[in-house]
Amino acid sequence: MAAPAPIAITCGDPAGIGPEIVAAWAAAHPEAAEGAALIGPARWLRAAAGAGGERAGEGTAGLEAQRFAAAIPVGLEDYQAVPGKPDAESSLVAWAAMEVAAEGCRAGRFSAVVTGPVSKERMNAIGWNYPGQTEFFADKWGRRSDATMAFCGGTLRMALLTWHIPLREVPGQLAAASFERAVKACEELARAAGTPPGQPVRIAVCGLNPHAGEGGLLGTEERDVIDPILDRLRARFPGLSRTLAADTVFGRQLKGEFDVSLALYHDQGLAPLKTIDFDEAVNVTLGLRHVRTSPDHGTAFGIA
Repeated sequence: MAAPAPIAITCGDPAGIGPEIVAAWAAAHPEAAEGAALIGPARWLRAAAGAGGERAGEGTAGLEAQRFAAAIPVGLEDYQAVPGKPDAESSLVAWAAMEVAAEGCRAGRFSAVVTGPVSKERMNAIGWNYPGQTEFFADKWGRRSDATMAFCGGTLRMALLTWHIPLREVPGQLAAASFERAVKACEELARAAGTPPGQPVRIAVCGLNPHAGEGGLLGTEERDVIDPILDRLRARFPGLSRTLAADTVFGRQLKGEFDVSLALYHDQGLAPLKTIDFDEAVNVTLGLRHVRTSPDHGTAFGIA
């Protein structure tokens, strides 16, 4: 039987903590590292492959003794990132690494992608027209309408209805198709975590407004838009809640009342998740043609 294709690991912005994360992981899991293909600056990759012990900055410590399935250079041959000091070239490297990873999965050279963190602001400054890496891979793999940003690995399991959009645009995204996609992803996430077939997945849906609208006193979206959609979906997903007060959903989930929660916008879900599970949670994009995961944090230029 042929060996599975390696997992592509992009460095993210090499001026951030991406290379350091890869180094720590490779040192702790050398067997797994043998099934990974690293994509990043050439100098960093030479250090990763153990060529002459060369290092490309503090973030590569611990990589010299590792061996990987492949090392794919992107960017200028002699480029060396300065930790904590991103520049245009570091953003170009991050972009090029994502392109190689996306194309490699389409061609069957990689089985999945793990992406290092990037700065969306700096990426957009060089012409990268995506609000996040989730949207990039959903676009490149042709499944944007099916994709859902989800999080697991720690205590909470969660999916997001909307991703990287301004808060003022969220009410306009409360469409039936969006809820159907996200609820389906919630069920998939819970089943993967062990909820057995035949047992309804208990899905908590956050309300948009305080107190889930308080019957229309604090907002009518729950009463007029969201709950009617959820009522129709409940025929397929019997464990699906109506809209619940978002300020108690996650506490109830921690107590075991729900298997997975659905937040309606980015910070509604990620504020509690990162408070509780910052060191364990993983971002996984469900609904794509290939597996793509990432850490739940950013570049951390300030501590790189």
